[in-house]
Amino acid sequence: MDKLKETVRHDATRVRQYILSFLKWTLIALVTGAAGGALGAGFRWSVNYVTAVRETYVWLHYLLPVGGLIIAFLYRVTKLSGHADTNLIISSVRTDNKVPIILAPVIFISTVITHLFGGSAGREGAALQLGGCIGSFIGRAVKLNEKDMHIAIMCGMSGLFSALFGTPLTATVFAMEVISVGIFYYSAFLPCIISSLTAFGVTRLFGLEPTSYTLTKLPELNILNIVMTAVLGIAAAVVSIIFCFSLEKTHELAAKYFKNEYLRTAVGGVMIVGLTLLLGTRYNGIGGEAIERAVTEGYSLPYDFILKMLFTVITIGFGYKGGEIIPTFFIGATMGATLAPLLGLPAEFGAAVGITALFCAVVNCPIASIILSIELFGSQGLIFFAIALVISYMLSGYYSLYSGQKIMYSKRRARYINRSAK
Repeated sequence: MDKLKETVRHDATRVRQYILSFLKWTLIALVTGAAGGALGAGFRWSVNYVTAVRETYVWLHYLLPVGGLIIAFLYRVTKLSGHADTNLIISSVRTDNKVPIILAPVIFISTVITHLFGGSAGREGAALQLGGCIGSFIGRAVKLNEKDMHIAIMCGMSGLFSALFGTPLTATVFAMEVISVGIFYYSAFLPCIISSLTAFGVTRLFGLEPTSYTLTKLPELNILNIVMTAVLGIAAAVVSIIFCFSLEKTHELAAKYFKNEYLRTAVGGVMIVGLTLLLGTRYNGIGGEAIERAVTEGYSLPYDFILKMLFTVITIGFGYKGGEIIPTFFIGATMGATLAPLLGLPAEFGAAVGITALFCAVVNCPIASIILSIELFGSQGLIFFAIALVISYMLSGYYSLYSGQKIMYSKRRARYINRSAK
């Protein structure tokens, strides 16, 4: 009888622990998601606003070096130079590294400056940093322990990612998958999805629409078209390696030859201004119109993806802020739209596959990428997307946009390797 009572008491304790944990994380995730949604909406509006201003006053493109000086000053005066980036947020989930709260306003302002003056960058790098800061701040406020702080940071990341892209399920899985390739942080599932959906709901209250496209041209499901789609996956893997390698080397060379942050950003800004004078403004900023035309009309110039890569590598490599994922969408969409007709596939379909396959290759997140394909384009062509994604994932090797990412298991065999991404 005593043993039975002890068993019942032990089970009751476990049930109580699960209920308390559920309530704790639900509350934290709701607060994090609400804060992330509001901040994400403000951030998204700010970037859209300065983009419209820049497009109205084209001469602002030529002030990019001045914007670079302001960004360098902000990072130097706040003592964030050299280490405060998305890699810090990613590594903080695995380690005891602290996320400085001052990073939030600095990355917000710096990203807006980059877009105001025409740097080729996205928003998601800033979103992940903002989200990490929010999660870290709330975690400290409620005095979470070290392990729970890691979940809080992922919770913040998923909320901001969802707020910016309007893809809540992708945001949920991405935050859990991007940290350590081969390991899925299931304990973060509940808080991440609640935070993501809450942030998504807040942005809808602000009138911001989610990102989605309607694919009107899908190829017939047969062996030939599957093989041709696989070729797009191979192309995405090759482009991803070139892109990630170029970003890393440009950053290294810029830091080596221009040790002073002010000089470095000014030189990078002058280079972008020179390219803008030569090629026009098509490759400045986010490039959302080019992405949409590639997906909805199949329109792209054959060299679009190469030039966008060049603009982005210089912008990010020389110290401007923002992110690389939306430029990755531009590169993937225009690459896919260019190659698909050569393979007998619709250009619009090729653009859609290019977006998701290149995204998968540069972040090493195949599950999040499959979900992204559904949230962006629907589920009708899911088999095609899945084929391209798994191929681009495997053949991209251990390259990544984020050197803070860990590759825990080999892509070629079931073997634990625990190595940093390139």
